[in-house]
Amino acid sequence: MYLSKKGIEIINPDYSVFSIGDFGVVELDIGCGKGNFSVGLAKRFPERLVVAFDIMPGRLGNLAKRAERENISNLRILRTDGMLMLGRILPDSSVDRIHLVCPDPWPKGKHRCHRLVSSEFCGMLLRVLKGGGIFHFASDDDAYCLSVKKIIGMNCDFRKISSDENEISEIKSDFEMVWLSQGRVVQHLFFEKQKKAN
Repeated sequence: MYLSKKGIEIINPDYSVFSIGDFGVVELDIGCGKGNFSVGLAKRFPERLVVAFDIMPGRLGNLAKRAERENISNLRILRTDGMLMLGRILPDSSVDRIHLVCPDPWPKGKHRCHRLVSSEFCGMLLRVLKGGGIFHFASDDDAYCLSVKKIIGMNCDFRKISSDENEISEIKSDFEMVWLSQGRVVQHLFFEKQKKAN
């Protein structure tokens, strides 16, 4: 990993340790895009670390410039793949809440294998989330939401909770703002990792 001059940390497959630092609470924004949701989280919770990552350098560059312009110090911006980050880079039980907001739904049947949420992804969530940690998924695609409910719901280590949205309801991703402006309904789903009994 190295820190670029543009304020974006580049993660490579050989990098194996990600330091959380002294922040007590950590939020993860997967596929952050231009980062409106990440910025909203960081501003709403200045005492928390918000880790935003994507694979698109142009979007990350815009986010890094905005973070510098708005003097946001609790936001780390990474260029990396979601499966690599969750599967190898993050420490076990290190994240309090993971957000996957309006990802590409890959609606065609032949493309659904590209969807991020899978049974393998579910196992990665369980590894990095703390006990009581939350996975937040949002989409305007009803079929994708139903698929996520089934995949996460089959795992007894997760339980669907009615809402964890109140404190973040006004924070929108760039795509969610577009979909809402077009009159689409965006569903928000929340799943809590069960705490292990002592």
